[in-house]
Amino acid sequence: MQVNGTQAIFVQGYKPHHTLKILKPNLDLQTTNQLLSNKSAQNVVEWSANTFGDGLVMSTSFGIQAAVMLHLVTQVIPHILVIWVDTGYLPAETYRFAEELSRQLNLNLKIYQSPLTPGRMEALYGKLWDKKDLESLDLYDHIRKVEPMQRALLELNATAWLAGLRRTQTSHRESLKRVEQQGNYYKVHPILHWDSRDIYQYLTVHNLPYHPYFNQGYVSVGDWHSSRPMIAGDESERDGRFHGLKQECGLHLPLTPEAAQSLDLSSL
Repeated sequence: MQVNGTQAIFVQGYKPHHTLKILKPNLDLQTTNQLLSNKSAQNVVEWSANTFGDGLVMSTSFGIQAAVMLHLVTQVIPHILVIWVDTGYLPAETYRFAEELSRQLNLNLKIYQSPLTPGRMEALYGKLWDKKDLESLDLYDHIRKVEPMQRALLELNATAWLAGLRRTQTSHRESLKRVEQQGNYYKVHPILHWDSRDIYQYLTVHNLPYHPYFNQGYVSVGDWHSSRPMIAGDESERDGRFHGLKQECGLHLPLTPEAAQSLDLSSL
């Protein structure tokens, strides 16, 4: 499917056209992280491309600073598979921002969604975000984000995943290394050490845009019903997400055995 000249595939029950298994390297993570600890973000992307080859993908949420990773990675790997999990509840500005960046950077975009449409999910479970309890928010994230992402990694034959996490964003991310193992996949964080000034400088030098909500005081944005601008008293970029009940949506957390089994058995 062509979207304004950019290749974008909408995927629910997508099956890859080939079944060739891509071999995953067996890395010594301690040695690997020592090797990469002082490398530049571009060096880390180059190392990832050389190490994982066709098994390397990247993710984006088209959030406030998404242009940084999308530009950084595609300058090194122009046709890398870019996974976007579209929850169906993103602000209109996010969808327009995604179109703009996709055209500008000629992204090889793969759009994954939950098999449950928003209407069907609300009929079965209600408006989970309105309940404002952790269990309901976790279920929402499992349905709309975690399951589609895990399916994307499996169907696209990924062995490694580039993500734009930064240590300054959440308490969980403070403890991350440049390369981690998350479930069956390696996770690589090229800009892990960057701060807000580094982000601003990169966007400015390369004439790249922030998400439109940046001008409204947002430093992080996800779904329209669970995001707000930064306010006095916020201690983290992610305090404006999920009604302040949590900082992570689950995409970047290790799956518990129960969650992994739920995904394996899911008939959503």
